Amino acid sequence: MKDLSLSWIFWALLSAAFAALTAIFAKIGIENVNSDFATFIRTIVILMAAGLIVYATGNWQQPSSVSAKTWAFLVLSGLATGASWICYFRALKLGDAARVAPIDKLSVVFVSVLAVLFLGERLALPNWLGVILIACGAVLVAYRA
Repeated sequence: MKDLSLSWIFWALLSAAFAALTAIFAKIGIENVNSDFATFIRTIVILMAAGLIVYATGNWQQPSSVSAKTWAFLVLSGLATGASWICYFRALKLGDAARVAPIDKLSVVFVSVLAVLFLGERLALPNWLGVILIACGAVLVAYRA
């Protein structure tokens, strides 16, 4: 049997679990603080944790060894992440975590469409059905009757 820690599914499920905890912890944590400041604190914690992981695993590499294209897209990714976090924390400040998180997960739908359009990835009919169901599910979970 393949080592579970080498499976992308294992890491994706852990990501989902931690994302769920993020929403719950953040909703509690932003109760008496500005959402932008809360995002700033979260970012510092993430920076320290990521630095510790890189150090502990011996995965540091010279920044000069990274290509200009890689730098550009990692910077763009970082800016998009920051914008996402700021918007997410603001949404959590204003809305219920159980309604904000599903709408945030519409990113799955957006990624699927963008991956097909810009990365040349292909999705089969069952995959597209899943994307449509995710979109419908997110809207239904967020809907308040």
